[in-house]
Amino acid sequence: EFQMGSEDGVSDETPNHIVYLDAYWIDQTEVTNAMYAKCVAAGSCKEPNNSGASSRYSYYGNSEFDNYPVIYVSWKDANHYCTWADRRLLTEAEWERAAVRREDTVSSVYFLYPWGNKIDDTYANYNGNVGDTTATGSYEKGVSFYGAYDMAGNVWEWVGDWYGSDYYKNSPSSNPLGPDSGEYRVLRGGSWSNDVSALRSTDRDGIDPASALSNLGFRCSRSH
Repeated sequence: EFQMGSEDGVSDETPNHIVYLDAYWIDQTEVTNAMYAKCVAAGSCKEPNNSGASSRYSYYGNSEFDNYPVIYVSWKDANHYCTWADRRLLTEAEWERAAVRREDTVSSVYFLYPWGNKIDDTYANYNGNVGDTTATGSYEKGVSFYGAYDMAGNVWEWVGDWYGSDYYKNSPSSNPLGPDSGEYRVLRGGSWSNDVSALRSTDRDGIDPASALSNLGFRCSRSH
């Protein structure tokens, strides 16, 4: 059980509400080029829409970047990979639960970021401080309280839910799955190109599920 949302963010993060989740596993890192390539080689995934990156002509398929997050994958691509890997995309609630932590055991106030309230370029890849993706797990100071890397910055992460700007007003209190339909899928975590506001653990965004961008990747989950 945890308190999801924020009264200090933008309107789609309100209201604060208590959510119960069944136990689950979450990938420690974002899915890498090397991981994704195994699914492509197995014939279950298609290659990313672009083999380059923002500042790199050769990225996907280049062994120098095997441990970097796969990018230029649509929501459908991400979903296919997680299914192939005997996993699934996280729900939005699962993603936020893995990214947030209360400041103390009695307070309803949460840390802004997965590791705490302080941020600079030693905690995360954001605000163009690198200008492109970084290898997964590069920011030891930025690991979440639950041991997950790059929950803030590096690449945005697809989650399973449709996006609804007012969904929190009517969200189920147990294992919410998001709206039944929609135009956009939810993104979480911010990216290398975003400022600090997008890196807050409660920040939400939505995008066309067919989008495949240089700052967009994913990680998977599995029920316990």
